[in-house]
Amino acid sequence: MNKLIRFLPLFLVIALFSFLYKSLSINPKVLPSALINKPFPEFNLPDLLSSTQQDSFINKSDLKGKIILLNVWATWCSNCKYEQPYLMKLAQNPSYFLYGLNYKDDKQAAINWLSQYKNPFIKTIYDKQGSLGLDLGVYGAPETFLIDQSGTIRKRYAGPIDEITWQKEFLNLVNKIKNEQQMIALED
Repeated sequence: MNKLIRFLPLFLVIALFSFLYKSLSINPKVLPSALINKPFPEFNLPDLLSSTQQDSFINKSDLKGKIILLNVWATWCSNCKYEQPYLMKLAQNPSYFLYGLNYKDDKQAAINWLSQYKNPFIKTIYDKQGSLGLDLGVYGAPETFLIDQSGTIRKRYAGPIDEITWQKEFLNLVNKIKNEQQMIALED
């Protein structure tokens, strides 16, 4: 028993080293999400830029029937400013629709920000309290979700999007979703 007790500190050091090694090897941009391949959560939140009461709310049904890139952003997010020019480029592609989710932000500051840096979004969901962000498991901004035509979340990416990220993380999946939709249309 005494021999076993002498080796206890060694076992503890090995266990601690193993834990730290595994923790350091995790990519922080790849965040696990229980929502992948699950329906987008229900919500009913105001449109940041809506000037009329009639069009003032966006809900889950607005995200169905088309491929959606939902970009979580805020004025307090420095990486959001970095990715904004690339989002403007992405917004020109007719294969998908780019929506924004303004997360835990001041409304007037967000409106001014979109005016200053240009608005790539078809619509921007205003999530002042962070309720939709909480339902999505958002850690911060920017994060981007890829949602298919049926309203299913297919991808979550944490961090700014640029050309390299788009090519590596999104392009193949967007093409796969488009092909799946074409196959479904052919079967009908």
